[in-house]
Amino acid sequence: MAHTSAHVAQTLARHIDEVFGLMGNGNAYFLDALLTTTSATFTAVRHEAGAVVAADAHFRTSGRIAAATTTYGAGFTNTLTALAEAAQAKVPLVLVVGDEPTSGPRPWDVDQIAMAAAVGVRTYTVGRVDAAAATVTAIEHTLTYRVPVVLAIPYDVATLDIGAIPQVPGPGRPTPLAPTSEFARASLARLADQLVEAKRPVLLAGRGAWLAGAREELGALAAATGALTVTTALGRNIFPDPRYDLGVAGGFGAPAAMERIREADVAVVFGASLNQFTMRFGELFHPSTSVWQIDTDDRATNARVGGFIRADAKLAAVELTDRLREIDAAPSGWREAVDTRAARRYEVGSELAADGRLDPRAAAARLHELLPTDRVVVSDGGHFIAWANMFWEPSAPERIAMVGTAFQSIGLGWHSVAGAARANQGSTIVLTTGDGGGAMALSDLDTAIRSTRGRGIAVVFNDAAYGAEVNLYGLKGLDKSPMLIDEIDFAALATAAGGQGVAVRSLTDLDAVEEWKATPVEDRKFLLLDLRISGSIIAPYQEEVIRVNS
Repeated sequence: MAHTSAHVAQTLARHIDEVFGLMGNGNAYFLDALLTTTSATFTAVRHEAGAVVAADAHFRTSGRIAAATTTYGAGFTNTLTALAEAAQAKVPLVLVVGDEPTSGPRPWDVDQIAMAAAVGVRTYTVGRVDAAAATVTAIEHTLTYRVPVVLAIPYDVATLDIGAIPQVPGPGRPTPLAPTSEFARASLARLADQLVEAKRPVLLAGRGAWLAGAREELGALAAATGALTVTTALGRNIFPDPRYDLGVAGGFGAPAAMERIREADVAVVFGASLNQFTMRFGELFHPSTSVWQIDTDDRATNARVGGFIRADAKLAAVELTDRLREIDAAPSGWREAVDTRAARRYEVGSELAADGRLDPRAAAARLHELLPTDRVVVSDGGHFIAWANMFWEPSAPERIAMVGTAFQSIGLGWHSVAGAARANQGSTIVLTTGDGGGAMALSDLDTAIRSTRGRGIAVVFNDAAYGAEVNLYGLKGLDKSPMLIDEIDFAALATAAGGQGVAVRSLTDLDAVEEWKATPVEDRKFLLLDLRISGSIIAPYQEEVIRVNS
């Protein structure tokens, strides 16, 4: 015999290995059952938002879903920003929470179902007879639709003895969407004809292509067409041959690489939403470029798309390659004529900016040389996000995660570390954050130090300001005082929390990374690099935002 919370815990643990959370009245019995009767791993966080963010980052850096858990009321409302981010980014995870009793709300209860729905998240409430089935249904929902889901345990149901825990079938997993409809096949035929005639084809891939496991298939199509390749920030290095890759598209892209993309006569986009940043606010492709989008969404996601095929990226790439091989189509030859290494170079700047503080470009470029190659980067939101995306080349899409970008949030960086650490237990986890978001999320500085165990580094781009606001509104003449921050000594904070903090005012100070790498893992402390950077250096993507909003 077992109570309702045990039904949920044991059923969840059959399908999900990692749980992140904070205990309270509403989930105490669930956590007790999880820890005493299952093999799932529980990582404690210090803020409820951190539970959801850690589960989110776990998926983004591994492709494996995780769960989060908090109590009801204030514990649940603290997760809402993180839930909204996961919903908008289409990240699957299960949030197990307590909820009001079935007899009705208490004075301190709120309508959690309505709140979750307001940020685009569905709630499944477990009952006296269906706790295991509801748990499996919630997991199936998150896998099928790639969205977060809330699994709620009413307070007066949590400890009810409801009998033996049943073996519930499932969850089912979605079948990849094949391009088998008459319209899809006709569209693929038209696209294949265009690729045969193309002189300067480009393939662009995003996170959807990674989720589809389309790496090798996209590489085969690129070879068959002779196309240059490029990715979104969330699809980095999905193409297997880096010799013909132009890097990241949009505001993080190198200027010369973006010029090559505008020369394309045919562009095929796989699993990318083509948001305003990837599209450089409409300037990514030349007006004459024929743009095709292949996605599992039910419609094109940008007005620039001229041809849309609803299909799984991997299956569509295979179909296109097969069609080209059947007619013995010759590759365009364009990619052999382009020096992609030269096109991908960024301006590094000098060590110090005019104000005597570090140039963030020079610091980021030097860190690319120093940071461990086997690294997973998790990024907070803010102006500084350009520097990691421009200079710290990830080896694969899952080796960099930007939790917060979908919802335009800051303050989720520290929470991300634990999720990435559990998902990548042999790699160094590198957090990149600004001083604004870094200060906002300090509750989980301790979690980052605990979870990485000698393989964690944080890089704080500290310009004593909310840099994006200064760039966008300060330059318009608005009062800057609300945009400025008294300079925080993050190095001292890290040391106080049990890490190793280093204030970095010159490139030489970054040699601390070499010393850290030379130290045995078991003797290392979490390393925090407090980069005292200049706020006068504006990232290229921010310059695009400024231009559009001027």
